[in-house]
Amino acid sequence: MTETPGNWPATIPGAAAHAAQTWPDAPALIVGEQSWTFAQVWSDARAAASAMLAAGLRHGDRVGIWAPNTREWILAALGAQSVGAAIVPMNTRFKAREAGDILRRSQARLLFAPADFLGQDYAALIAGEDLPDLREVIAIDRDFATFVARGQGSDDPAVDAALAGVGPDDICDVIFTSGTTGRPKGALTAHRQVPQSFGDWAVRVDLRAGDRYLIVNPFFHTFGYKAGWVACLVRGATILPMTTFDTAEVVRQIEHNRITFIPGPPTIYQSLLQAVAGKPDFSSLRVAVTGAAPVPPALVDRMRTELGMQNVVNGYGMTECGVISMTRRGDDAQTVAYTCGYPMPGLEVRCVDAGGADLPPGQAGELWVRGHAVMRGYLDDPVATAEAIDADGWLRTGDIGTIDARGYLAITDRKKDLFISGGFNVYPAEVESLLCAHPAVAQAAVVGVPDARLGEVGQAFVILRNGTQASPADLTAWSRETMANYKVPRAFVIVPDFPRNAAGKVLKTRLRDRVV
Repeated sequence: MTETPGNWPATIPGAAAHAAQTWPDAPALIVGEQSWTFAQVWSDARAAASAMLAAGLRHGDRVGIWAPNTREWILAALGAQSVGAAIVPMNTRFKAREAGDILRRSQARLLFAPADFLGQDYAALIAGEDLPDLREVIAIDRDFATFVARGQGSDDPAVDAALAGVGPDDICDVIFTSGTTGRPKGALTAHRQVPQSFGDWAVRVDLRAGDRYLIVNPFFHTFGYKAGWVACLVRGATILPMTTFDTAEVVRQIEHNRITFIPGPPTIYQSLLQAVAGKPDFSSLRVAVTGAAPVPPALVDRMRTELGMQNVVNGYGMTECGVISMTRRGDDAQTVAYTCGYPMPGLEVRCVDAGGADLPPGQAGELWVRGHAVMRGYLDDPVATAEAIDADGWLRTGDIGTIDARGYLAITDRKKDLFISGGFNVYPAEVESLLCAHPAVAQAAVVGVPDARLGEVGQAFVILRNGTQASPADLTAWSRETMANYKVPRAFVIVPDFPRNAAGKVLKTRLRDRVV
C-alpha cells in the first residue's frame, strides 16, 4: 500500500504565510470568544519575530517555551522560527531541576513561561538554577504584548530579511526525550520535515480546511504542536487550544464551537462517553485520532455509534521521527484497535531480528524506520545519535512489533525500558536517577503497572542508605517536588535488596511479581 508524499511548504513559517495567502479571512484561531483569521495570525507572528530580533535573537539561537496551550505559545514559536531560531518546547509539569537541565543544555537565550499557571510562577521556580546562556524570561501570560511592542511591528523589513535566511534544512526545534540512560536527549528536527510529515498525516486522518480542531494534547508534545497547530496551518483548519483537560469544558467547546476534530489518548473519549448521559449535542464530531495506549475494539465501536465519529484512526510515532504510521478512514474496529496502521508516505519500516535481518510477516522483531521524517540527530551527542541511527539511515525505534501481510504495524512490546502513563512516555531509568538524588535512597528500581485510568503507572522499589530513614509517604512527597507528576511513582516499596541475576543485574520481571 503506497501513497505519494504531498507538496507542502518547506518551513513552518512558510506554512503560516501560505495559510494567510490561501485562507486570509477564514478563522485560524479561537480562544474564548475571540477569533483571529489566518492573515491576522501571520501578521501577529511577524510582529513577534520583529520583537525577537529587537531582543537580540539571531539565526541558530534557541528559545525555550515552557507554557500551556495558548495563542501566545504559537506566536512565540512562529516568531522565533521566523528569525531562524529553534524552539525548545518544555513540559509544563517539569520541576526546577528538570527544566534547568534542559535550558542549560540547549543554551536557550530566551524563555517564555507563565507567571501564574496552576498557582506556579515558572520564573521563580528556576531562580536558583545556573543558566549562563539565558538572557531573559518573558511572562507569556502577562507580558507577551509588552514584549511584542519592543519590535517594529509586522511590517518590519528586518523580518523579511530574517525569513529569507530560514531554509528547509535549518533546525526548527529541539525536543527532549528521555531514554534508557536516564538522561534526556534533545532530538533535532529540520523545518522541511514538519510540514511534509504532518501535511501527509493530515491527509491520512482526513483533516480538512474549515475543520474545528480542539487541541487537548499539549503543545510541548509532537501530537499537540506538529500534529496540532502546524497541521492546522498546513490544511486550513481552525485551532482551538485547551490549557488543561476538563471534560465539562470539552463538552462545552464541542457544542459551542461545533468541534469536528478531536485527537487524544483513549481516556479523553472514555470521558466523553460518560458525558453522553447528559445528552450533549455531539453531532458536529467527525474525526478522532487516538494512540499512546491500548484502544479496545469496543471503545472504537462506541466512539462511532455513541459519539458519532465517522472516522476513528490510530497511529504510531515518536519524537525522533514524528509520525511513522497511521490507520486510515474505513479501517474496521479490529484494525484500529490492534494495529498502528501502515507507514506514512516516503517512509520505510522494517521488522528485524537481533542481527538486523528482516523477519517474515507476523513475526515479532524490532521496528526500524528510514526516510525524510527521521531526526537529524541528538543535540551534542554523536554517540547516542550513532546508536540510534545506523550508517544507512535506519532509526532503531526500540519498539518490538510485527508487520502483517497488508503492511500494517502492531506494537507488541518495548525493547526500551519504558511505560506510558496518561499518554506520556515514562522512562524508569530517568525516574530511578532522580530518586537516587534523595538523601536516603541508595538504589531505586521502577516498573510500570496497569492502571484503569492512565494505562500504566510507576511503582518504585527502593533500597535505603545505611543509617537513614524514609517512608513511602516521604518519598512520594519528595518526588512530587522534584519531578513531573506523571513520572512520580504511585507506590513505593522499601526493600533490603533487589532480585538480581548472576551478573548483578536487577530482574525487573521478578519485581513485577511483587507489585502491590
